[in-house]
Amino acid sequence: MKNNIGLITGAEWNVMRIVWSLGSASTRTIIENLQAASDWKDSTIKTLLTRLVKKGFLTSEKDGRQFVYRALVPEQTAMNQSADELFSHLCKMKSGKTLIELVQKTEMTKNDLATLQKVITEKMKTAPDEVDCNCLPSGSCE
Repeated sequence: MKNNIGLITGAEWNVMRIVWSLGSASTRTIIENLQAASDWKDSTIKTLLTRLVKKGFLTSEKDGRQFVYRALVPEQTAMNQSADELFSHLCKMKSGKTLIELVQKTEMTKNDLATLQKVITEKMKTAPDEVDCNCLPSGSCE
């Protein structure tokens, strides 16, 4: 089942990153971590948690007077779906240039780069000389 990853706001991503990093986290732990980096009020953070539970990204379990949250969507899955969502809105002719820019700006391990190199080498075998535009019905853009 595909979640609406594209509908997660920047603030919600901040909450999710804490839960993913810790594996599970109480309301208090999430609030303390977010307030260390922002001036968000407790009520704002609790609203974000409620939204993420309703969207199906988090599960909550009552533990005494607080809730403990766990991710229902793995971080890599969320990241991949978010990237898929973004690239589905871009011109296919220009998405390669965007990927090149991302690779240049993204810090990666040597292992990541070696894997990327293998993927590119394999993809080169079937890559077309040109990618068609998907912006206009005529299929032609600049």
